[in-house]
Amino acid sequence: MKASDGAMTHSFCNIVKSGQWIEGKFSPQSESHSIRNALYSVKQPLVIVDFNGLPAAAIGGSIICDLSSGEKEKGHFCLESIPGNRKRVLAYAPGLCPENLGDAGFRIKHGLSYAYVAGAMANAITSVEMVKSMAKAGMMGVFGAAGLNLKEVEKSILEIQQQLKNLSYGFNLIHSPGDPELESALVTLYLNYGVRRVCASAYLNLTQAIVRYRVTGIHEDSRGRIICPNMVMAKVSREEVARKFLSPPPEKILMRLVEAKTITPQQAELARHIPMADCLTAEADSGGHTDNRPALSLLPTMMALRDEMANTHRYEHRVHVGLGGGIGTPHAAAAAYAMGAAYVLTGSVNQACVEAGTSDSVRRLLSEAAQADVAMAPSADMFEMGVKVQVLKRGTMFAQRASKLHELFMVHKSLEEIPEKQRLILERDYFRCSLEEEWENTKAFFSVRDPLQIDRAEGDPRYKMALVFRSYLGKSSRWATTGDQSRKMDYQIWCGPSMGAFNAWVRGSFLEKPENRDTVTIAMNFLFGTCILTRANWIRCQGVVLPQNTDSYSPLPLDEIVKYLQ
Repeated sequence: MKASDGAMTHSFCNIVKSGQWIEGKFSPQSESHSIRNALYSVKQPLVIVDFNGLPAAAIGGSIICDLSSGEKEKGHFCLESIPGNRKRVLAYAPGLCPENLGDAGFRIKHGLSYAYVAGAMANAITSVEMVKSMAKAGMMGVFGAAGLNLKEVEKSILEIQQQLKNLSYGFNLIHSPGDPELESALVTLYLNYGVRRVCASAYLNLTQAIVRYRVTGIHEDSRGRIICPNMVMAKVSREEVARKFLSPPPEKILMRLVEAKTITPQQAELARHIPMADCLTAEADSGGHTDNRPALSLLPTMMALRDEMANTHRYEHRVHVGLGGGIGTPHAAAAAYAMGAAYVLTGSVNQACVEAGTSDSVRRLLSEAAQADVAMAPSADMFEMGVKVQVLKRGTMFAQRASKLHELFMVHKSLEEIPEKQRLILERDYFRCSLEEEWENTKAFFSVRDPLQIDRAEGDPRYKMALVFRSYLGKSSRWATTGDQSRKMDYQIWCGPSMGAFNAWVRGSFLEKPENRDTVTIAMNFLFGTCILTRANWIRCQGVVLPQNTDSYSPLPLDEIVKYLQ
């Protein structure tokens, strides 16, 4: 058997280890750079042999596998009779290509080369350009539609569809408990334009809008298989929410859709046999909406719940469970894939890339962040509910100021109740105008967006206060993406600790500068690095100690990665 043959089974690896390597044209290479190069040649099997008491990379040659003593006694084979310069095999690792990471079913379902997703960062931070670059590289980008109006989303749909044709992409669908009409209108827009993948985020309960998206067009093919053309990737961090997405659509909502003649009774019956989600992203300690869950406990829990629900409902197709949140280095990606993640989803690290729909000021702040430079702050869309988002605290006072607004909201019943001293601080530092003027600005916004909100606020002083405070939270993210220097201390920048981990990993490399960061280069470094780290771990698990620094991985330019993969 040639050492350059394809991957072997684990049991055969043990047989290989019991054999010997017969030298070919090249002698074993024990130098650190040679072992490193062999480890980085991820498409080729890696054989480590004993070379004068040192581990060495075997290049070419042949592996002769020893057989059982019984076979030897029968005269079928005698290892000692094989001529050539032989070395004892210490460890063996099969080839591992980036295309083979994750779940093959996930890649096939979505037409991808790699099980890698760039998650949907709101306000088009996951921009049209980012979605296009990911799709053209064989990965998936999800456009950050949250926070945009319908015209902005429609424009982005048209541009992406015109550029990508049949390549894979997705659009965000965020739960909007304070504006269900917008959520419903967004679903209508997606259905009208044939957007076949949505990333459902921040959901606490299933809504009629997302169920309508999921089951519209459901049918049976000629072989009686249920076809659901609209795919949902649910991003969740709680078991109770995951259970809803792993269950069939709620019966009450199906009946409402039948009554509204949105779907037929036959379609409702088919919908009872499918899960709400095709894919479930276990959202760990991420930027934006997050419950700060630890990935090491969250992903196995979600996979076990998936299996439980599959057994209960006897689904025809497997729900793919991926991991997002905390993916800021190849080491984190390698851990995710090793735990069984069908795919990985990145967010914070992409926000510092050149394609991200944000400002250079934000990119610079993110590139300087450490893991501890994040904090939780009240969210704009679920302010009254006390829901929080994770943001960057380094270089901005947003987290402190947003928390103060929520504290005032909880203590007081109206704007008029706020003490004069605190009121002056709000007007000077937060709104830069009187609270009365800010209310007029808020009214002008909702007169176009949703006039009913104005009527409610004028009859409910506490709700009026909430809308005014939410105006600061909403504008703060726009100040960040547009790079308004006069509002730099008020930037709301969604960010998880993975950003700090990434910055530590790239320090001293070409990726340290934000102008050198692009989404595909980062993604390929994560994927290629995962292959290297995984192979190194396989060797380590066979009791071999590799020379120092040969089993680590630092960022490489994309063209160098491509050379290794040829």
